Amino acid sequence: MPRHYAIVPAAGSGSRFGAEMPKQYLPLAGRPLIHHTLAALCQCPLIERVWVVLSPGDSYWPRWDWTVLGPKLETVYCGGATRAESVSNGLVAAQTAAADDDWALVHDAARPCISQAMLRSLCNELADDPVGGLLAAPVADTLKRADAGQRVLATEPRDGLWQAQTPQMFRYGLLRRALSACPQVTDEAGAVEAAGYQPRLVRADASNLKVTFPADLALAEAILKSRREEIPV
Repeated sequence: MPRHYAIVPAAGSGSRFGAEMPKQYLPLAGRPLIHHTLAALCQCPLIERVWVVLSPGDSYWPRWDWTVLGPKLETVYCGGATRAESVSNGLVAAQTAAADDDWALVHDAARPCISQAMLRSLCNELADDPVGGLLAAPVADTLKRADAGQRVLATEPRDGLWQAQTPQMFRYGLLRRALSACPQVTDEAGAVEAAGYQPRLVRADASNLKVTFPADLALAEAILKSRREEIPV
């Protein structure tokens, strides 16, 4: 049976967020943001190992004790200048364990609200898929295209449009080859598409948000808190 491995690229600076430290280390519900991301992956019984890919000069990671996340977590300081480069380097680090037919789940460090239900849905729905796919949500809002003056140029039809999320899950060997051939992509599905495949969309919801701006932190904390309150005492 193919095994499931996770790669979390975490070498970015989070410049759009505007904080003094990389956003993956900002406090969220009493812990660094990335702790919640990694905890969800490490807690998933379907995932055998989790590689977090850090910048070679990362001085923040050693400030916290990560042993609470358990033995699944592997730390590698081989992050690159781009997301695709970091993921590719993480896949190279995983080659000691992963076979070509195993599954690689690539997840954003700044998506701390991924749920166990979403992870199970992704793994189960793609179990027999020849390509793989990604979590995504149908676009619900009206889309406007702007001109150079930030005025509405056109209203875009949203039929058939989905907002890509992560994890994005593909066969280990396929993903390595696709990223090697198309390193300029902004997500793994883009590389797989460029290789001539059609990734499958697995429906998720807006709670799997990516923390990009300061207001997103408060929303992520509210989501995490609501899930704790749902657990019976």
